[in-house]
Amino acid sequence: MSEFMFDESDNLFAPDDDVEVESGLEAWKILIIDDEEDVHSVTRLVLSDFVFDDKPLTFLDAYSGAEAYTMMQQHPDIAVALVDVVMETDHAGLELVKRIREELENKSVRLVLRTGQPGQAPEKKVISIYDINDYKNKTELTDTKMHTLLYATLRSYRDIITLQKNRAGLEEVIRSSATIFELGQLSAFASAVLSQLISLLGLGEAAHLKVLSGIAVESSNNDFTVRAGVGRYADAIGHRLPDELKTDILPILKQSIREHRNIYLENCMVAYFGESDGGANLLYINGTTHLSDMDKHLIDLFCANVSIAFDNAYLQQEIEDTQSEVINLLGEAVENRSNETGFHVKRVAEMSKLLALKYGLDEQQAEVIRRASPLHDLGKIAIPDAVLHKEGPHDDKERAVMESHVDIGFNMLKQSRREVLKCAALIAGQHHEKWDGSGYPKGLKGEQIHIVGRITAVADVFDALINPRCYKAAWPLEDVIALFNAEKGKHFDPDLVDTLLENMDAFMRIQTRYQVPA
Repeated sequence: MSEFMFDESDNLFAPDDDVEVESGLEAWKILIIDDEEDVHSVTRLVLSDFVFDDKPLTFLDAYSGAEAYTMMQQHPDIAVALVDVVMETDHAGLELVKRIREELENKSVRLVLRTGQPGQAPEKKVISIYDINDYKNKTELTDTKMHTLLYATLRSYRDIITLQKNRAGLEEVIRSSATIFELGQLSAFASAVLSQLISLLGLGEAAHLKVLSGIAVESSNNDFTVRAGVGRYADAIGHRLPDELKTDILPILKQSIREHRNIYLENCMVAYFGESDGGANLLYINGTTHLSDMDKHLIDLFCANVSIAFDNAYLQQEIEDTQSEVINLLGEAVENRSNETGFHVKRVAEMSKLLALKYGLDEQQAEVIRRASPLHDLGKIAIPDAVLHKEGPHDDKERAVMESHVDIGFNMLKQSRREVLKCAALIAGQHHEKWDGSGYPKGLKGEQIHIVGRITAVADVFDALINPRCYKAAWPLEDVIALFNAEKGKHFDPDLVDTLLENMDAFMRIQTRYQVPA
């Protein structure tokens, strides 16, 4: 006979015992831990129609402390565990409670001790020593009291889980925002923000079942350009908003811009990031069902942080663009004074970046070299015209004056703390050094020459040979290739020469692109 005692006024359960939760249905997990089968059966029956927050119960069974421990390991999302004190040992339930809290570090599950032998585990002592949430004598657990117990414990569990999710959400906001703030290139910015926001949205329940697709869109003058995409929008990157997306997406994008705020609809959302110049960056994500008020609050908080990062990224981009423009103007001024034909500094810049990438440097390093290389001959601005513009070879004195442009350029740039100008100083000072040590100004040898100097040397000489100068005609390509093969390991880094020759078509396309208009 069951140890449960029922009062006739307790409106008992219906006779229908088909109470299993439909597979896959979201439910509260209840673990029944008792060595008596009747206790399991009666508990299930009493709670067969129980619903809390529109979710039913699903039951798990364990018949010993050891079995229950394994069950808790496998199901850390158990909401309530009803724990018998006396099972395989007189204190198996108490030992289990301690292991759950200390070894599994599960502070969320609500633990309710149930005992048919109150003297075996006195309530006052157990409550003070063990981290349990309630203590019940089996004889007092009527139908009504069981329901009352479940309401109280599930409310407590729900509130704890909500707090944990909110804390995880805030931590994700902080982490995501920090990741965004670390980005230095605007080109990667939209993609990073989109991925971080999707990660943030994934904190909700059943996140592993969510299928989210999204695009990052830049709006300017009523035109929309896709900067990043995930899911079904991944192929739209770099293009205007595709026509097939405009019908569904364009109205909500325009609403977000018009109202300067995030928009949340039933199955999608738009995050809004305004710009000081009147433009906007927008993130459209679909599949965002069942967003709670807290989810929306976290998204709004994330967007507020990222808006600051967007402003900083655009400001940094503006600074970098201005810096590049000034560098190019200086390089072109030197080029014009030297009577160089064509866009020498532009070609050297583009070939240096290409060579750096093909050699194995990353995109950021290659971009710094591209921005810095136009200043490789900056020192020529101080060379007298008679030497700089002389047709034919220089004598020893003139050669010394001409070679001084290396030190002049280096000294002009070396005090800068800016990454691009520090790189430009290295290039200006070392692009006339030679692999075998016979170059100038210091006779550096091999890898003593910084990689940026070695790269620019190859690009500079290649461009100088294949284009006409005031003192010579352009060389045929086969003669240029023959010279590089001859100077491989002498003048030039042999690996860089191999890289140049293996990618000659790409380098010649740069030559074609940057020529003086006829």
